[in-house]
Amino acid sequence: MRIKSLLSTIAIALVVLTLGCSKEDENLSPTVISTSPTNNELDIVLDKIITVEFSEAMDSVSINDETFTLKYGATVVAGTVSYSGTTATFTPTSALVAATKYTAVITNDAKDALGKMLEDSTIWSFTTSDVSDKQFPTVLTTSPDNNELDILLNKIITVKFNEAMDSVSINAETFTLMYGETAVAGTVSDSDTTAFFTPSTILKASTVYTATLTTGATDLAGNALAGNKVWSFTTGTVSDVLAPTITSTTPSSNETDVAQNKAITVTFSEAMNSSSINDVSFGLKQGGTVVSGAFSYSATTATFTPSTILKASTVYTATLTTGATDLVGNALASNKVWSFTTESESKVISAVNLGSAANYVILAKTAINNNPTSDITGNLGLSPAATSYITGLSLTDFTGYATSSQITGKVYAADMVTPTSINLTTAVENMITAYNDAAGRPTPDFLELGTGNIGGKTLTSGLYKWTSTVTLPSDVTISGSADDVWIFQISGDLTMSSAVNLTLEGGAQAKNIFWQVSGEAIFGATSHFEGIILSMTGITFQTGASFNGRALAQTAVILDSNTIVQP
Repeated sequence: MRIKSLLSTIAIALVVLTLGCSKEDENLSPTVISTSPTNNELDIVLDKIITVEFSEAMDSVSINDETFTLKYGATVVAGTVSYSGTTATFTPTSALVAATKYTAVITNDAKDALGKMLEDSTIWSFTTSDVSDKQFPTVLTTSPDNNELDILLNKIITVKFNEAMDSVSINAETFTLMYGETAVAGTVSDSDTTAFFTPSTILKASTVYTATLTTGATDLAGNALAGNKVWSFTTGTVSDVLAPTITSTTPSSNETDVAQNKAITVTFSEAMNSSSINDVSFGLKQGGTVVSGAFSYSATTATFTPSTILKASTVYTATLTTGATDLVGNALASNKVWSFTTESESKVISAVNLGSAANYVILAKTAINNNPTSDITGNLGLSPAATSYITGLSLTDFTGYATSSQITGKVYAADMVTPTSINLTTAVENMITAYNDAAGRPTPDFLELGTGNIGGKTLTSGLYKWTSTVTLPSDVTISGSADDVWIFQISGDLTMSSAVNLTLEGGAQAKNIFWQVSGEAIFGATSHFEGIILSMTGITFQTGASFNGRALAQTAVILDSNTIVQP
C-alpha cells in the first residue's frame, strides 16, 4: 500500500510539473536541437550542405547570411542561406577545401515567429575529407505504394527522397505517369525532399498506372539515382472528395490575454495547397480594419504574422475562408471565423539615455567635415580627434572652445584645454553606451518591416529591428504622442533618397526617436530627417539636407550646406 501511495504521489507531482511547464513554454526561447555535420565531426564530404534544426518554427527573414555563416580560419565561405519548416540550410557556392577545419555559426539574432531570439549563439566545427559526395540519392517511399490497389481517381503521385534534390532535375521528363502506352498529362513540382506529379485530369477507374522517376533526377551535388524507379498501382472507382478540416488554431477561439506580437496559426487535418493560403483566404481584422501581415505555410500549418504589434485590450477576428484547399482541390466545408482578445497592457519602452552626449547636436570621434555654408543650432564635439579634423566651419578659437558664424553654439575638440577634453571623453563613452543600449533592446515589436523599405509607411511607437539596410525612397511619417518612444535597430545602412521627408505627427518628438545604425547613415540632397542618430560607421548629409535631431557618430559626420537643429 505504501508503494502504491508513493507512485500515486509521484504521478500527481508529474502532472503538476507538466501543467506548470506548459505555461512557461510559451515564453521559452527557441534552441538549436541538431546540426549537420555535428560538432567535431570528421571526414565531411567537400560538397556538404550545412543544416541546422531548430526546436520550433523560426522567422525565415532572421535566417540569413548574417545570422548563419561558415568560415575556415578567417576566411568567410560564400554561399546561400535558405529556410523551410524548422530547418536552416547553408549551401556553399563552391566545393569546400579538402582536409580543412570549418566553423559554422548561428547567432542569437535568429528569432522565432514571435520575435524571441535564440537562447544562445550556436558555434560548431567539422573537418572535411579529401573525397567529394559521391553517394547516390535514394527513394525512401512513394505514394501510392508499389502494387497498391483502390487508389483515388484524383490522387497526386509523390516520391520521398533521402536528401534534398536539385529542383531543376525534377521535371516532366524525369517524373512521368502512364497507363499502358499512354502518357498522362500533368505538372511536376518538388519541395525539399519530396517530388509531386499532379495529373491534369482525374485518372481512369479500375486502371493500372505506372510511375517512373529516371536517373535524370539528381541531388544537389549532381549525383543521380542509381537506377530508374518504376512502380505501379491500380485505381479504384471514386475520387477524394473529403473536405479538409481545421484541427486547431492559435490563439484559440475566445482566448484572452493574447500577446500583442502573437502570430496567428491554423493547423489542418491534411496537407494543403500552399498557394491557396494567402491574403484572400486568410486574414485578421480589428473591427472593420484589415491587419496587414505576411503569410507562410509549412507541413499542415498556415501562419499569419502581423506587420505591426497588435493593440492592447482589443478584440481581433481571424478568418480562413473556403478559398483554402487541399492538394487535390477540396475546399474547407465552410469559413472558419474566430476571435481573441489581446493582453491588457501595452508594451512601453523607455527612451535611450544619452548621458552627456545629449549636450551636442553633432558628436563624432574621427572628423567633422563641412562644405560651406551650413546652418547649425547646437554644440559640436570631436574626440579623440583634434580641432584640425573639423573642417569647413572657419573656427574662431577661444579658451576651451571655438565658435563659427555657421553655428549657434560652441565647438569642442579633444586637444582643447581641460575640462573640455575630459568632458568630451565622457560624452563619447556615453554615446557608445547609448548605442549599445539601443542595439541590445530585446523582443522587437516590428521585425523586418517592409523588408527594409519603409517608404510611404506611418510608424507608430515601438521597437523595430532589421538585419539589413533600411531605405526611405519616399516620404515617411512617425505618428504618436509626446511621450511615445521609437527605437530603430538597423544592422546595415540607413539610406534616405533625395527630396524625401520624414515628418512627425500627433505630438511625436524627435528627442524620443532613436536610430541605431550599424552601417552608414546617408541622407539625400534636400531631404529632411528627424531623431537621434547613433551610428557605428558614419553619418553623411548630402547637399541641402535638413535635420532635426542629434548626429552621434563613432567615426565621422559629413555636412554639405545643411540645416541642423537640435531637438
